[in-house]
Amino acid sequence: MTLEVRDLTIDIDGRRVVDGISFDVPDGARVGLIGESGSGKSLTALAILGLLPDGASASGSIRWNGRELRGLADRELAQLRGDDIGIVFQEPRTALNPIRTVGRQIAESVRIHERVSRAEAKARAVEEARRVALPDPERIVARYPHQLSGGQRQRVAIATALACRPRLLIADEPTTALDVTIQAEILDLLLSLVEDDGMSLVFITHDLAVLSRIATHGIVLEDGRIVEEAPVATLLTTPSSPVTQGLLRDATATLWRPGGAA
Repeated sequence: MTLEVRDLTIDIDGRRVVDGISFDVPDGARVGLIGESGSGKSLTALAILGLLPDGASASGSIRWNGRELRGLADRELAQLRGDDIGIVFQEPRTALNPIRTVGRQIAESVRIHERVSRAEAKARAVEEARRVALPDPERIVARYPHQLSGGQRQRVAIATALACRPRLLIADEPTTALDVTIQAEILDLLLSLVEDDGMSLVFITHDLAVLSRIATHGIVLEDGRIVEEAPVATLLTTPSSPVTQGLLRDATATLWRPGGAA
């Protein structure tokens, strides 16, 4: 399945924040959207899933496996989210419901999309917790988000997003709120899961070093426009735009892997 974005434009309260961008994510591809804060990368991700904030409007085309997503009813988009396309947000503390156990939140996605029994969904929650390497999964699914560390909460968010085995995962700065050691663990986990399931990936970040660990193709944004698009290896070695050159200078040294971009 392929994601095709064509001439996507987003306005918020009359101000243009994404200006006519186009890109493809072929089946099994790992594509990164990279840029500084305000470049439009996260809004692009939200537009794909019909989650733009109030006051925002979009034009252009977003097609998933040939099906136009723009203009779909909320009910159809809700079915698509989690089933075909999963999303992991930057801050799991706000993405997760604080008054529900993490197991219930993982199981809820399974019950909505696969219509299994409560007992089957509960067993799946344990299975998914184990899959994302949460310690003692049988016990941890009974805990609430505030009882977990930041890295554990992000693993729960990943488990929830991937419980129904979507064909595309959108990861919106999923490691920014974590310390460097935990960042590396989460990136390695995401890469392993994406490869194991044969998913496509759209990974959003402001850090070129982070992108080098997980994506093979990069799209650089500035002020809502694409300023450079190339294999990540090229962005690391011969960046052509001043924006990419600046991102390369700012890359997190502790995550740097010379020659590590695939």
